[in-house]
Amino acid sequence: MATAAELRDRRDALTAQRSSGVARVSYDGKTVDYRSVAEIDRAIEALDREIAAAEGRRIVRQVRVTTAKAL
Repeated sequence: MATAAELRDRRDALTAQRSSGVARVSYDGKTVDYRSVAEIDRAIEALDREIAAAEGRRIVRQVRVTTAKAL
């Protein structure tokens, strides 16, 4: 299993490539091609969960739903 530092490096590489618009990411001697920005976002979210688990914490997500009646 990768350490939290290695996982952070992977996440940083993904974040940098996402912001540059490139769908190919290289880290630890590996190259991965992603099909879309959404796929990169899902990979970043998965890495965030792995980092949290490696550090012994949990990611808490909150969803707020609001509604308004149209006039």
